[in-house]
Amino acid sequence: MGNSLLAFILLCTFFSGNAEVRELKVKITLIANRTTIPAGGSVTLTCDLKERSDLLYQWFRETLPGNKITLDDQFTRVISISKEGIYTCRGWRRDPDLITTESDPVTILKTVLAAVKLQHSWSQIFTGETITLRCEIQGGEGKVWKYEWTAPNTNSPPTSSEYRISRVSVSHSGDYRCRGSSDYLLTGWNDAFTLTVSYKPKAKLRADNTAVPVGGSVTLTCSVNPSSSSGWKYYWYRDEKSSEALTTQDAVFHSNGQISVSQEGLYRCRGGRGNPVYYTEDSQSVRIGKTVTASNRPVVTLYPNWSEIYRGETITVRCEIHGGDTEWDYEWETNSRIKAPNQNEYRIRSASSSNSGNYRCKGRMKSSQHKTTEWSDSVTLTVSD
Repeated sequence: MGNSLLAFILLCTFFSGNAEVRELKVKITLIANRTTIPAGGSVTLTCDLKERSDLLYQWFRETLPGNKITLDDQFTRVISISKEGIYTCRGWRRDPDLITTESDPVTILKTVLAAVKLQHSWSQIFTGETITLRCEIQGGEGKVWKYEWTAPNTNSPPTSSEYRISRVSVSHSGDYRCRGSSDYLLTGWNDAFTLTVSYKPKAKLRADNTAVPVGGSVTLTCSVNPSSSSGWKYYWYRDEKSSEALTTQDAVFHSNGQISVSQEGLYRCRGGRGNPVYYTEDSQSVRIGKTVTASNRPVVTLYPNWSEIYRGETITVRCEIHGGDTEWDYEWETNSRIKAPNQNEYRIRSASSSNSGNYRCKGRMKSSQHKTTEWSDSVTLTVSD
């Protein structure tokens, strides 16, 4: 540091106070070990004058036309630089007073990093969507850049930072790269961004029941596969010809993709995302009916109808629906540890305490699954030791 400061003071005195400077008519040569500064690296410059070994050196850097600055802290023959620009050098000495001519200029470029990014929060892309890829350059803020792209399925890629593809197709799948250049700055080709375009998906609709119970509702769930795709909002429709999506007046909206409905009808759904909105294919339709309560009310009976049942006895729990010759499907509800089958009789061959509990049943017409009876009164079965 002391030697550099002394050399700088001598240099200032030399060029300001001595009019008898003799120019050494020997061409000095500037040599660079490379002309591009790698990201995070440096370039070595050598001011070469083989005929003289007793010189100090002066270095210059130009970043804009006419804006040449002196590197005041560099006086050695070999320097390491990490800034872009046009460099020149010359040699000088004090005794006898002489200075060389300035070297030919060497342009040093600096490499910064570029990356291609998809401007969406989802990674799965489908045919027909509109997408935008962006070339982002780290460390190039405030610069005016010229961009280059390499991309599949195109002979004329854009020259801007954004690559917008309307109605993308499977043929757009492949590797995308970009690079830029600006004022002695440039990027290499970035690591490839691989775009995969899949065929248009179809929404899937699932219902927890196909009949609205009396005073209740049915929950419908809409989803889009594959599960890795994201960003979907869901749109619901009732009846085949309706193109108007359901609103909060028609259904209760829960978490995204799930609603509850209490009206009968033919329901379908689809997913949509992006701007403009890209829609999936409609789901299959699901018909939701309304449950009608039959006037027949079942009765649960025990056979034999003894007041005390002991472990090991055989007993039958029966659901009886009186009136007419209607055929029924049966449904049981019990808090016993062993569940009853959906038949009109539940035969217990060797009763145990695990069969103890309350039993009730209802019937659903086989000819009309939307028509059911009310629940029967509960009958308590207690099995003693």
